[in-house]
Amino acid sequence: MDWFAKAFIRASLIWFIAGITLGLAMAVHPAWVVYRPAHAHMNLVGFVVMMIFGVGYQMLPRFFGHPIYSRRLASLHIWLANLGLAGLVGGFMIAPSSGAASIPVTSAGGILWALGAYGFAYNMWRTFSLAERRRRANRIQPVEHHLRTSGQ
Repeated sequence: MDWFAKAFIRASLIWFIAGITLGLAMAVHPAWVVYRPAHAHMNLVGFVVMMIFGVGYQMLPRFFGHPIYSRRLASLHIWLANLGLAGLVGGFMIAPSSGAASIPVTSAGGILWALGAYGFAYNMWRTFSLAERRRRANRIQPVEHHLRTSGQ
């Protein structure tokens, strides 16, 4: 398993524990419900989407029988996704006390996270396209070989 797939799965578990912990804190201290956006992003984006990224990097190239288009882009993605989500969550956590001053933190985090997600989509698209191109070439090749060997 590639290191970045493992890193996404591990990150997803860490975000899950963080989200559970914040949810428990909100249950114990109902006034902390103001942190609901952070809690939601920790669980949905942190746990669910990071797990999807990790499993996607592991399984999708194998389903198509072609190596991932860019390991470098996948490596960059793990950093963009986690730093971006940390910025989003941090911005949501400081918003109740700092108001509009939290917007640059949340915005920067969102931009980083989105860049990583766009990179994932691009990387997977290119992987699938290359797999399809190779599959087409393999289908055409036997016909060309047959034509060359039969004298036509």
